[in-house]
Amino acid sequence: MARILIIDDDTMICETLVSVMQRIGYTADSACTLADGLIKVKQDIFDLIFLDVRLPDGNGLEALPIIRNAPSQPEVIIITGEGSQDGAELAIRNGAWDYTEKPPSLEKLTLQTIRALEYRKAVRMESTPLVLKRDSIIGSGSVLKSCLEQVAAASPGMASILIQGETGSGKELLARAVHSNSPRQLKPFVVIDCASLSENLAESILFGNVKGAFTGADRTRDGLVKAADNGVLFLDEVGEMPLNIQKIFLRVLQEHRFRQVGGKAEISSDFRLISATHRDLNAQVKAGGFRQDMLFRLRSIAIELPPLRKRGDDIKELAQYFMNIILKHYDQGTKGFSPEFLQALNQYHWPGNVRELYGAMENAIAVAGNSPMLFLKHLPVEIRVSIARSAVGPQKQHPADLPWSQTLGKLKEYREAMIKEAEEHYLKRLLQVCRANIQKACMISGLSRPRLYALFKKYNLKIA
Repeated sequence: MARILIIDDDTMICETLVSVMQRIGYTADSACTLADGLIKVKQDIFDLIFLDVRLPDGNGLEALPIIRNAPSQPEVIIITGEGSQDGAELAIRNGAWDYTEKPPSLEKLTLQTIRALEYRKAVRMESTPLVLKRDSIIGSGSVLKSCLEQVAAASPGMASILIQGETGSGKELLARAVHSNSPRQLKPFVVIDCASLSENLAESILFGNVKGAFTGADRTRDGLVKAADNGVLFLDEVGEMPLNIQKIFLRVLQEHRFRQVGGKAEISSDFRLISATHRDLNAQVKAGGFRQDMLFRLRSIAIELPPLRKRGDDIKELAQYFMNIILKHYDQGTKGFSPEFLQALNQYHWPGNVRELYGAMENAIAVAGNSPMLFLKHLPVEIRVSIARSAVGPQKQHPADLPWSQTLGKLKEYREAMIKEAEEHYLKRLLQVCRANIQKACMISGLSRPRLYALFKKYNLKIA
């Protein structure tokens, strides 16, 4: 019998839903606070959870990833009295089954419940143990596990895959994992660095050329697209591809046929396409910097690779792995981690992601020399400064209160500081007045939605 939990501070909704769920044959329980709900989720097994957004002690949307990664991995239906398009998007992107505004229709909730539980049952029946070749992809945390489950599901097919993630997070490693677990694993994996494609030579690099097609073309050459025949074509940083090349490349993605520069005959290439980018391609489409039809071709399957700061469970394992590689290279014995060293690794926000962690470990080992233990002092100065500053917290002081010797700097710097302070104050008041309603905020401020989001991100302001 399916078990259902309702987390809502409205006791009437809790009692009504518990009654409805029990009437149609399920076991139901409720919690009126987020804290109580999370305790129940961790201690018991639930198949489905109805989750309110605004709770007395927290935001349901912020807790959604925690609930989805609980041992029973329940499906979640969001119910909220203050629905918004951005809230709906955030819920779905974080794995919610559905997003429903209050007052909910009992008929709709019943149907949602039945469908969610049918889906859960089907997934369990079809599920097989996750066996994945994942060389160099280190970590066993729930966030990475969810990402690798997507890789396992996508690998056997032929659909185009778009991997999105921050710089240094390991997008190419994930693409190679797809290739290694696919039927094409013994065929070529061809990388095209879209950021380095010059408009003059791009066609020749991609499609090849016939002898004499241009000055210096002393022989016929195959391009990278042909080299990927029967294998995988990996477009790294595809968001950097020039618009005119996108237009040419679009037909290749549709037909898998092209002409060499200077050639007349069409050549075919049976490749599987995997792309990666650190950019928001939807925003680029709106700004006119990326073709929408191209995006549709790239994104048959989308995989979001989490940044390192969201993979706290994996940091120690990654640090150990990198240390072993580096020590083996230098032919040194193993070293230990002091508690403060590990604490610092977990406190730092890692803007450079896994790539930056490798560099930090390389630095620490070099500085440590023959020491058998890595200490906080061995980490790069930039990392230790960042941790020290965050421990102290922001120290705000109005320029008028500072000594004249400090205030009389460059006029430009003074003006920028004043604008920044005024902007932050305005945005905080805007959120309060609009109660985090982004549509109303746009109307009052006269700013576009992307601009507002950029400013909220700049000042680390959260929208419910």
